[in-house]
Amino acid sequence: MSTAQTHRTATVRRATSESTVEVTVDLDGTGRGEVSTGVPFYDHMLLSLAKHSLLDLTVRADGDTHVDAHHTVEDVAIVLGQAVREALGDKSGIARFGDATVPLDEALVQAVVDVAGRPYVVHTGEPAGQEYAVIGGHFVGSLTRHVLESFAFHAQVALHVRVLSGRDPHHLVEAQFKALARALRAAVARDARVEGVPSAKGAL
Repeated sequence: MSTAQTHRTATVRRATSESTVEVTVDLDGTGRGEVSTGVPFYDHMLLSLAKHSLLDLTVRADGDTHVDAHHTVEDVAIVLGQAVREALGDKSGIARFGDATVPLDEALVQAVVDVAGRPYVVHTGEPAGQEYAVIGGHFVGSLTRHVLESFAFHAQVALHVRVLSGRDPHHLVEAQFKALARALRAAVARDARVEGVPSAKGAL
């Protein structure tokens, strides 16, 4: 596992009868992304996540998208969460908390992250009907919350996402991914003033 002098990286693979997924993350990257999931809008969101979190992210997924995008989208979120958790290691020297509010035209979203190892998700504020919107022909709006839940529970982070305003389905989803990215960027950042694990208990 990485030390304070090295990049914090992880590669996780997962194979089921529904998908095969491999994700590599570098928490100390520059936002480079190489993503191929078979769901173009999801690729767009994951590339945005990488860019604004400054994670270097590689995702390769082959799933049963001819049936539905759901399995592939979920499985990628699971593996991404596992990779982030593994890359964080013992979490020594990190900021731990991150908070970001991100606009995208008429949409405004706040995301707050605590990488304490206690998974929890609160997701509120999407306008009625957003869960039924189909974006890019494959991505259904209800998948946004499912991605956030799958990622948070497998990364073992507490995640609060509040959609404060918005109308366009694309903007509503993209603002959520960007807000998560910026909050995660702050939470996993190293802080030279933090000695050891940022918890009064001495462990996260």
